Amino acid sequence: MARFLPGNRITLLSNGDQYFPALISALEAARETVWFETYIFADDATGRLVAGALIRAAQRGVTVRALVDGWGAKFYLTVALEREMRDGGVNFQKYRPEVAPWQFRSHRLRRLHRKLCVVDGTIAFIGGINVIDDENTPRQTPPRVDFAVAVEGPLLPEIEQTMQRVWGIVQLVRTGTSDLSLFPELRHAPRVGTQTARFVIRDNLRHRRDIERAYLAAIRTAKREIIIANSYFFPGIRIRRALVAAAVRGVAVTLLLPGRVEYLLLHLATRAMYGQLLQAGIVIEEYHRSMLHAKVAVVDDFWATVGSSNIDPYSLLMAREANIIVRDRGFNAQLKGQLRELIASGARRVAPDDWQHRSRPYKAAIWIAYGIVRMAMGLVGYGSNDWFTETMKD
Repeated sequence: MARFLPGNRITLLSNGDQYFPALISALEAARETVWFETYIFADDATGRLVAGALIRAAQRGVTVRALVDGWGAKFYLTVALEREMRDGGVNFQKYRPEVAPWQFRSHRLRRLHRKLCVVDGTIAFIGGINVIDDENTPRQTPPRVDFAVAVEGPLLPEIEQTMQRVWGIVQLVRTGTSDLSLFPELRHAPRVGTQTARFVIRDNLRHRRDIERAYLAAIRTAKREIIIANSYFFPGIRIRRALVAAAVRGVAVTLLLPGRVEYLLLHLATRAMYGQLLQAGIVIEEYHRSMLHAKVAVVDDFWATVGSSNIDPYSLLMAREANIIVRDRGFNAQLKGQLRELIASGARRVAPDDWQHRSRPYKAAIWIAYGIVRMAMGLVGYGSNDWFTETMKD
């Protein structure tokens, strides 16, 4: 299991207006290698800026490897932009490109949901921000709210190692051979800062529950405050019980969740859990100002996480995900301050009394949605675990 390592410098990046300039600047300075992974790579203004930086790096002689998810590529990446990158010298692969709605297979839900980049082994980017314009939110008001971090220091070798391994696996599956080791040696990176952090992934082998366990450990040991901002929040029994137990023992638990609808079924199914959470004293804030795509949390004064993993069955049971966990008072305070500002400027608190008096048709709709999601998970082979086993109380 990954360890907490001291000596890192970690910079919080909020939204695309901070993330993309930092990412492109690093790509423009690349001299040896670029590893790049994303779920969505859109052919829009932002996507073409990133693609251009990758192409220019390749044309300088940098070895550039870009891996995109087959599902995200299908709906956002055009053949023309993909061809431009390949013709420009970018080594380009798709993760599980076999996307066919009429040929459903449960394993095809195991997507590459990570958003990672490592440049020259000296700087990495981790977070929840896809390569897509913040303004590209259908029926929504921009900008999309999201977070990432730039990382320098001893964590870099672990991040690069997992990216090389996934690249090699995809190459092996697609061509029958790989020019890279699937078990690369972990090199050394010097200390460059004062922050202690851990890189944690979720896959379908040795690290199936690492991100979930990290959340659980933080929630169960919380003393004063928990703030979780999550775009797709549909926790299993372990996390629900941990949050309720924390609230009962006096921890101030706040959930910042989307108020605007992106996927109606999941939006309604999540609300089936509101009664239980509100009854325990958990505060639920719904963000209405724009689309909330964040996957971050802070606990007390030292623990914080930023990454690609939602707290839902897709992220915690199926997809490849990557988060960074930071133990640092300054980073915690910075992220906590931004979350509080989001709550103050664009969220509406769900009042327990109002929730109890919602109409019967509305409550029926959310429970039907919950049942459909639960049934769907069972149909694809993920219903045998304890994700949904507890009877919910409204």
